[in-house]
Amino acid sequence: MDHASLHHLTTPSTTSSSTHHRRNPVMAALPAVLLLLVPALLMRVAGAGAPPFSCGPSSPSKGLPFCNTKLPAGQRAADLVSRMTPAEKASQLGDIANGVPRLGVPSYKWWNEALHGVAISGKGIHMDQGVRSATSFPQVLHTAASFNDNLWFRIGQATGKEARAFYNIGQAEGLTMWSPNVNIFRDPRWGRGQETPGEDPAVASRYGAAFVRGLQGSSSNTKSVPPVLQTSACCKHATAYDLEDWKGVSRYSFKATVTVQDLADTFNPPFRSCVVDGKASCVMCAYTVVNGVPSCANADLLTKTFRGIWGLDGYVAADCDAVAIMRNSQFYRPTAEDTVAATLKAGLDIDCGPYIQQYAMAAIQKGKLTQQDVDKAVKNLFTTRMRLGHFDGDPKTNVYGNLGAAHICTQEHKNLALEAALDGIVLLKNSAGVLPLKRGAVNSAAVIGHNANDVLALIGNYWGPPCAPTTPLQGIQGYVKNVKFLAGCNKAACNVAATPQATALASSSDAVILFMGLSQEQESEGKDRTTLLLPGNQQSLITAVANAAKRPVILVLLTGGPVDITFAQANPKIGAILWAGYPGQAGGLAIAKVLFGEKNPSGKLPNTWYPEEFTRIPMTDMRMRAAGGYPGRTYRFYNGKTIYKFGYGLSYSKFSHRVVTGRKNPAHNTSLLAAPGLAATTEDNLSYHVDYIGDEVCDQLKFLAVVKVQNHGPMDGKHTELMFLRWPNATDGRPTRQLIGFQSQHIKAGEKVNLRFEVSPCEHFSRVREDGRKVIDKGSHFLKAGKHELEISFGA
Repeated sequence: MDHASLHHLTTPSTTSSSTHHRRNPVMAALPAVLLLLVPALLMRVAGAGAPPFSCGPSSPSKGLPFCNTKLPAGQRAADLVSRMTPAEKASQLGDIANGVPRLGVPSYKWWNEALHGVAISGKGIHMDQGVRSATSFPQVLHTAASFNDNLWFRIGQATGKEARAFYNIGQAEGLTMWSPNVNIFRDPRWGRGQETPGEDPAVASRYGAAFVRGLQGSSSNTKSVPPVLQTSACCKHATAYDLEDWKGVSRYSFKATVTVQDLADTFNPPFRSCVVDGKASCVMCAYTVVNGVPSCANADLLTKTFRGIWGLDGYVAADCDAVAIMRNSQFYRPTAEDTVAATLKAGLDIDCGPYIQQYAMAAIQKGKLTQQDVDKAVKNLFTTRMRLGHFDGDPKTNVYGNLGAAHICTQEHKNLALEAALDGIVLLKNSAGVLPLKRGAVNSAAVIGHNANDVLALIGNYWGPPCAPTTPLQGIQGYVKNVKFLAGCNKAACNVAATPQATALASSSDAVILFMGLSQEQESEGKDRTTLLLPGNQQSLITAVANAAKRPVILVLLTGGPVDITFAQANPKIGAILWAGYPGQAGGLAIAKVLFGEKNPSGKLPNTWYPEEFTRIPMTDMRMRAAGGYPGRTYRFYNGKTIYKFGYGLSYSKFSHRVVTGRKNPAHNTSLLAAPGLAATTEDNLSYHVDYIGDEVCDQLKFLAVVKVQNHGPMDGKHTELMFLRWPNATDGRPTRQLIGFQSQHIKAGEKVNLRFEVSPCEHFSRVREDGRKVIDKGSHFLKAGKHELEISFGA
């Protein structure tokens, strides 16, 4: 699929359903990309076929306390560390950790990725031999649009299972997965927003906890942690990280000013949920300098918060080369030894890169670092490896020992990838019922667009080679016999467009479907956008094709971040618009199923779509709340114009909503707040301090809210319900509204269902003051579902 080929760009290709199973385009697209982007793939795994392990029958460590599986992991790790030399300990402090042969400790690679399936972006996973692909689920932002934490859990579970299988067959040198990314998608231009669950901290929090539980091997989406971790999950990048390279400002040197209020109610909650609810065994600190202190040298964050307040049981990792960057780009400390000492003393345990390994010994010798500082970090690292079963003897005998090649790319996982792709597609426009198309009624279809037959357009970034990819073109070929394809643009940048050929093709076809949008050339790690418009000649090509077509055309957008498509919203010749994100290996089939009505779309946008005028706001302004002429950010605080709002998404059916409370009237329970000795009211007596209420009373304040939903037809379909809280006003830093719950359920046409939401006033009615403390205002609060609201009086 050489999009630079002029012949391919300008000459339509004719296909039929009989050619649907022709040579898979992934075989043409991936090898060259892999050679260019992933030279690590060319490295062979020593001893492929069996993973290395310690504490086996012939190991020199046999009989030592750290091999005793009856002891706690931390105690075993402490014993191992006590037997190592200072140099051996220092060698563990980078992502490529040396082995200690005299103790039977094998080498280890910490950097592995599993963002939306097992990936080859790190150093430890190898797909150049043996099993050469993994299940590629949709990019995270697409999956977030399902608003289904059970789905997120199952994707994590499947990804963790495949990672352990790769390890068991000798194609992985580590089980520490540096995923998920739970940063807030604060600015629509951010190149890595596609990797995140979106802009809402409640969604990111639930996503992080669910994905972590699945990845680490929990049997259900609960707080349970298995005795032996399937893999270790690492939530990244703490904190307030959401800028790559914008107008000369680099993530490596950006000094962010962030209020205590914004840290408390926007940037930090997803990481807290990862640790407290999901029991993540790792948190990664970001490059960002926040309020004058690099995140990876911030003791208040790494030690006081992660370990002290949240109770992290695991390790803290630095983003790649963050420690070297702290010295060479941020100039935080005068020497390398000072820098290494600052990070380890702050609570960092491992560097992605060799910098700490190179300078730790010198830092000790110069008195800037103690051996105890190093021991603490190394103990945290080995405790995690103990929990992964690396020191329990042959891994084939542990709970995951049966996993192997047959557990990678299983039919179950392929079906899950399709389910996720289907549930994340968002219908943005459907004028006059253009969709769904009727199978058999479309005699000919023109498929136009650079994203229509490109496997890489399906998988976003941080990917592994997909095992069963279906492009949108292939998907449509399964429904229409006569399909003609034209790329139309030479690539996503669309600096060369075949407009005359595209309009000619459109004018001769029954149905016209355009697959446009972005690529990793516009949005990716290290690259932010400067515009929200479609690149190059895309808009003019789309408009020309729409004008030439017999009937209103269908526009499918494959993007991560939002785009300003005002022109398409207003154009009656563009009858339908879908956002399909980067939908993973099953994306093409999923899109076709939605287009032809086999799936009633249920996705909702997990982020706000802003107009182009928003780009006048500097990415470097980290304020969430509106002030003066500054419009604020995300649906919670933004007061400007939108293209589409957070939570927007159409269906082929009409649904109605009505909110009612359950049996327990929350107004009656607020008498608990007047209990003797409970001095919870604030200084002005207008609200309650959540910290003073306490867990017991907070639990008693919970109540049930029910949303009565009816599907008025004409189709059965999954319905995604979002429940919001609205305050009477948005003054004093209150959000205009806040998501407090979400559910999805399949509802038949004509059916009525009750969706039950547990509402916790301490969590859902509270807001964060400027000083970072959570309070619940006395008086009215409004539960909102769709356009219906229910007033709840609290403590007044």
